[in-house]
Amino acid sequence: MLRTALLRLLLLLSLVAVLPACSPAGAPDPARSAQGLLHPSHAGLPPEAIETLALIQRGGPFPYRKDGTTFQNRERLLPARPRGYYREYTVPTPGSRDRGARRIVSGGDPPEVFYYTADHYRSFREIEPLRSLP
Repeated sequence: MLRTALLRLLLLLSLVAVLPACSPAGAPDPARSAQGLLHPSHAGLPPEAIETLALIQRGGPFPYRKDGTTFQNRERLLPARPRGYYREYTVPTPGSRDRGARRIVSGGDPPEVFYYTADHYRSFREIEPLRSLP
């Protein structure tokens, strides 16, 4: 019985040692691929925000009916601009039954500035556009 357990352990260890060699050499590493797109301002953003930012930069299609509608800036937390300058987009929240609180607000047409809010417009942080689109 001990001998069988030792043989199984040895087999398992040899498989673990060989496994990395089985992955294709040319297979892209998603983490490394994304590094070329991201900017330091994207640190701490949820992956859904990066996906939404890419959609905005591509011009859609957007999954929510209200995506792309005018953001009024009633809170006056963003720089004052003419009506219609800002547009809002939903950043999906996993597990949420509605649109959730996360948004990206873009400014300009085409968008030239982007802001992320995780708390439904109580606070914003400016984020840079993706360097290139995935």
